[in-house]
Amino acid sequence: MADALTFGSRFLLPEAREARVSHSDVLVVGSGIAGLTAALHCSREHSVTLVTKAGVSESNTWYAQGGIAGAVGETDSIELHVADTLLVGQGLCDEAVVRAVVGEAPEALESLLGFGVRFDVAERGGVALALEGGHSLPRVLHFGDRTGAAIQQALTDTLLTRSRVPVVEHSFLVDLLTDESGRCTGALFVNAKTGEAETRLADAVVLATGGAGQVFRVTTNPDIATGDGIAAGWRAGARVTDLEFVQFHPTALDHDAAPRFLVSEALRGEGAYLLDCDGERFMLQAHPLAELAPRDVVSREIERVMARCGRANVSLDARHLGEPTLRARFPNIWRACVEAGYDLARDLVPVAPAAHYFVGGLVVDVDGRTSVPGLFATGEVAASGLHGANRLASNSLLEGLVFSRRIARVLRAGAPARVGEGAPAQGGPAPGDSTIDVGTARGQLQDIAAEGLGMSRTREGLDRAAERIARLAACAPPPGAIAECELRNLLTVAGLIAAAATLRTESRGCHARLDHPQRDDTAWLGHTVFRRGDEPRFEPSPNR
Repeated sequence: MADALTFGSRFLLPEAREARVSHSDVLVVGSGIAGLTAALHCSREHSVTLVTKAGVSESNTWYAQGGIAGAVGETDSIELHVADTLLVGQGLCDEAVVRAVVGEAPEALESLLGFGVRFDVAERGGVALALEGGHSLPRVLHFGDRTGAAIQQALTDTLLTRSRVPVVEHSFLVDLLTDESGRCTGALFVNAKTGEAETRLADAVVLATGGAGQVFRVTTNPDIATGDGIAAGWRAGARVTDLEFVQFHPTALDHDAAPRFLVSEALRGEGAYLLDCDGERFMLQAHPLAELAPRDVVSREIERVMARCGRANVSLDARHLGEPTLRARFPNIWRACVEAGYDLARDLVPVAPAAHYFVGGLVVDVDGRTSVPGLFATGEVAASGLHGANRLASNSLLEGLVFSRRIARVLRAGAPARVGEGAPAQGGPAPGDSTIDVGTARGQLQDIAAEGLGMSRTREGLDRAAERIARLAACAPPPGAIAECELRNLLTVAGLIAAAATLRTESRGCHARLDHPQRDDTAWLGHTVFRRGDEPRFEPSPNR
């Protein structure tokens, strides 16, 4: 199985030999909540450079609607938040990590206020808290239905006006640099506007590059979510885990836009219903929490209803909430529905699941260290143990926030020793002769993912997907322009998903095998772990 993934071997652009070289204490790659928080906190003690693939505001954080979870309500507690996270994670959360993140949430959320973030206020005073799927009570802080954008804007403004951190936009991560000992010493980039290669050396590199939703055609992720950090870490020898767990959001607006517009879970938290083709609520019989069951439960039930009804969607009914409430609480969703031709207060809105979040990623410890010395990861690119087999709603922004703060504390306590320049490691087969263009190859990969790597999988479908991914990689264009590099990264991540999903012969959380429909704690209470050049491993969960 490991041999089938060797197409993910490292590559080096020819222009790299003439790359401009710069140095900082800490190099942060990515500009969502995880990257911005890491840059702001690390800059208090170190020189920091932040590099981002597109504009500084183009990230999954910007698109996050619902909010950020934290046990700050009068009736809430750390223990309740921990319990909800563990329950939704279905036995695979690292409880020590859950307690660390949830326990730090109130302080971390307070720090956001210091950076200018403002959350909605309740009528009786105090922060307004929303209820979302899997939570036992309201604990989600929000700013209308554009919480991520509000956080992104406030942190960006702080970084640009109150820090000395250089921000480099439109710079694509080609590869990580490692020295002879395997230590990460920086990264190689290519400027998207000029095509120039740029070598950025650092004593510590923090990957905050997000996920890989673009493996799938139907996704809520922007076009930049091509798994660059996961693939670069894999090529550098970092361990990856849990990539079989891809979370599909249950309610993306079913229309032709790409990415799909996400209709926030908070709308169901306010009382919106899901209806089948007969106009009946189907989640009442499926789970005690009905429409607010964990996301994997709701998505899979929607999938069953769509198959039963022979339709590509189900209906979201928010009409009973009334236009004043909907316009005031969900202005962004209201506008998006109007643009798509739907009146949220009068029409049933078609929704369907869409690929949304990668639970797996680069293995990190409780302080964000990967298995490669000098390399840290935070946010969606990392697999921290917080989410287990399925992420609890609104824990993602919290994870990026808390882990970036923890990374800054580690670096403050003892920065890594200054190391040499290093270079991308070479090895593996040379790319084959290109027989297909990038756009066609990317479309074919997304077809493969839809057929074999979606919410419900089988061994036959996974084997066919793995074979087709390998064939596609063999004829894909060699790395050159950014589009070719993105394609290679998507192929690498898709191959890892197929391999991990094949290995795990059970159904748990976001991973469902129709040929192994039951959860199996005897054999599979643990994690699938991959490292380039090694055979796949199964590691028992710390809670086993």
